[in-house]
Amino acid sequence: MNNLNDPPIWNIRPDQRGGGDGNKWNYALLVPMLGLAAFRWIWSRESQRQIQEVKSRYDKDMTAISKDLEMKYKETLTENRRTVAHLELELEKERQRVQGYRQALSSQGQKLLEERQGLQRERQALEEEKEQLLRSGSVVALLQGALERESGWQCRATALLREFEVELVERQNAFCSVLIPRERRLEMEKNLLVRAAKEPLATELNMEADLKDIFKKDRHCADLLNTDKRRNGSLMWLYLRYWEQQVRLKKHERANAALLKPQSDLK
Repeated sequence: MNNLNDPPIWNIRPDQRGGGDGNKWNYALLVPMLGLAAFRWIWSRESQRQIQEVKSRYDKDMTAISKDLEMKYKETLTENRRTVAHLELELEKERQRVQGYRQALSSQGQKLLEERQGLQRERQALEEEKEQLLRSGSVVALLQGALERESGWQCRATALLREFEVELVERQNAFCSVLIPRERRLEMEKNLLVRAAKEPLATELNMEADLKDIFKKDRHCADLLNTDKRRNGSLMWLYLRYWEQQVRLKKHERANAALLKPQSDLK
């Protein structure tokens, strides 16, 4: 029978009873342990190598990405600077055009003001001359008759100015409209110039040169939502008032010229 309190030597403990079989088992288990340790060391080295390779690829990818982003940033920055420089140049050009237009309007307004003052002085001189004639008393009837005869000329001239005013309003509306072709506006301008050259009254007022000045310099337009055509234009309204004053002045000039003719010519 087996003695359970005295089992056979199955473990790796040394034989306490003086036998030598336990040392064999100790050496037998040492070999797998060394193999396991060697495997773990090799596996650790391989893992470190793979980790190093992954890290190296990661660093290379990050470096390439950083360079690419930096290049794109520089390109974007350069493009933005170029765009800003172009916009600043365009803005400066537009500012210069606006300034030139304002100077032109200011100069033209000064010119018209001086001409208006000259007309007022001439009118005042004519009024003084008329008053001197009225003091004599003998030419009152002649002056009144001359003025009445020239009233017909004044009505025709005023009607002509109203027709030119209507056509100028339509021309300025064509200039300000984005729907009317440019060729249509140029045709309107051509018709106005031809009529100004043919109409004796318009020739007497020198309207052809004034119309060319309007077509060249009057670029004023109301806002986009404007529906009143008469709100367009600026210089043309100054010329229309100037022409009206010229008509009134020439009426008195013609009347005075008629008075200075011999009485036989007035009959």
